[in-house]
Amino acid sequence: MGRGKIEIKRIENSSNRQVTYSKRKNGILKKAKEISVLCDAQVSLIIFGASGKMHEYISPSTTLIDVLDRYQRASGKTLWDAKHENLSNEIDRLKKENDSMQIELRHLKGEDITSLNYKELMALEDALENGLSGVREKKMEVHRMFKRNGKILEEQNKELNFLLVSGNQQHLALEGVGNMHGQWI
Repeated sequence: MGRGKIEIKRIENSSNRQVTYSKRKNGILKKAKEISVLCDAQVSLIIFGASGKMHEYISPSTTLIDVLDRYQRASGKTLWDAKHENLSNEIDRLKKENDSMQIELRHLKGEDITSLNYKELMALEDALENGLSGVREKKMEVHRMFKRNGKILEEQNKELNFLLVSGNQQHLALEGVGNMHGQWI
């Protein structure tokens, strides 16, 4: 007795859908392995489930990149060019940005400024003055912090010296009392 035909449509019950997915996924992976071995075919199979989990099979005699390159040549569809073009454009943009930043850094160091016009020189001067102002503020903040810490350390040192001196005086006083009674402490 054979199996009955089923209507090919989305299975609404999620647990039935998951069971069917798992069985059919295993079946198609098995078929991919079989055709690869029996017919010496190069097979690449990639399955993404509803959860986003990936399952794959690639013939042992090939790699995914080889199969995709072969597909691209046979179909005439371009798989890589758009991505490579985007990456190339991004690299070019980053190179230009880097060059611009290098020039700006040289200008901030006072190098290569002969080509700058008056307006650019004024903007550079303002940027340097703002930077210098920030550096001075930070320097003063650090100086104040060192002064404050120095005062705290001095006060703590005075307290420790006082405790040391008073401790020694107490010890000497106790020694004197012990000597008067003929006892040594």
